Parts: sequence; C-alpha cells; structure tokens
Amino acid sequence: NCTKNGIVKEAQQNGKPHFYDKLIVESFEEAPLHVMVFTYMGYGIGTLFGYLRDFLRNWGIEKCNAAVERKEQKDFVPLYQDFENFYTRNLYMRIRDNWNRPICSAPGPLFDVMERVSDDYNWTFRFTGRVIKDVINMGSYNFLGLAAKYDESMRTIKDVLEVYGTGVASTRHEMGEFTSSWQNALCVGGVLQADSVPQGPPWSWKMGRHSSLLE
Repeated sequence: NCTKNGIVKEAQQNGKPHFYDKLIVESFEEAPLHVMVFTYMGYGIGTLFGYLRDFLRNWGIEKCNAAVERKEQKDFVPLYQDFENFYTRNLYMRIRDNWNRPICSAPGPLFDVMERVSDDYNWTFRFTGRVIKDVINMGSYNFLGLAAKYDESMRTIKDVLEVYGTGVASTRHEMGEFTSSWQNALCVGGVLQADSVPQGPPWSWKMGRHSSLLE
C-alpha cells in the first residue's frame, strides 16, 4: 500500500481499512423533463440579459451599483473574480429579497421576521417597521437546539458561564487548563475506546476508558 516515496495510499488502523466496507447506494428522484428545460432556459435567459446589462454598464448607459475595480489599479492583481461578480450582479440580485432575512427573535422552530422592501431592485433595503410573527424556520442553522427559548440547554449554558466565564472556549495558551478540558478528553477517549492523555499534572487524570469519570 506504499509508493516508492513512502506515501501511504490508504489510511489503515490495526491492519483494517478506515473506510466503510459496504457499497453506499443513493437514489434521487429525477426531475421532470419540462422542469429541467424551463430551469435551464431561465438561467440561460438570465445570463444573456446579464451580459447585455454589463455591456450597458461598461458604456455608462446603465448605472453600476456593485463594487468595481478602480481605473488607477488596473495593472494590479484583480480584487474581484469576474464570474462571481457577474452572478451577484445579474442573477443573485433578482432573488436577493428571499435571502438574508433579518429576524428579531430566537432562531427556533418559529421566529419573527422583520419586513423590508427595496426601491432599487434589491440593491438596498429599508425596513417598514412591521414584524411578521411566527414564521416557520426552514433555513436557519440551530445546531443542538441551543437557540430555543427557555430550553434546558440554555440553563445549562448559563450555569457553565457562571462557573468558567466566557473564556472557557479559548486555547490552553490563552486561558490555561480547565477541568472540563480534561473531562472532555477522557470522555472522547472512552467513546473511541482509545487511551487519552490530557495535558496537565499526572495526578489529575487517569487513562482513557479506565477513568472513573466514564463510569
């Protein structure tokens, strides 16, 4: 499994490959033909009109609201990639009102959305002062449910912050060792069935799965 220069082709542990042995087969529902055709047509028409509008912007016929390179810096390495800017200017701006929606509540299963409108085709927005209540959350990330209202996890976080402070997530170089760091290393070692050696004085920890913290 090794090449001549010593590079291992396949990662192994205890003589067995790391990878899953069984073949993973995924099935996806095929989109109807008319949906695919209209989707490609929509992107194609949007791209053609985008190039037309870029032509008008280059000649000063249409105002360009996006960030552009300064003429004095034309000999420098470009700051903006052409196609990414093209997509942002001409395709993303048409649907930008559906993204980055500001909310004014915790991102739980339901949240409150602040209503906004645009007067310049989604380049800028202004708030109307209206709040849309109890909107179903289908796009916000809420890992482990930590953002839910009055959840048990929030009370646990509050207790931990009162004991350790906000610096508990810092590196050992900044804040030193915490007992929670040792406990975490020991628990991970127990789950992986491997020996864990947390940093710190040797009398403060035991080896991996034999630790009393895991019992």
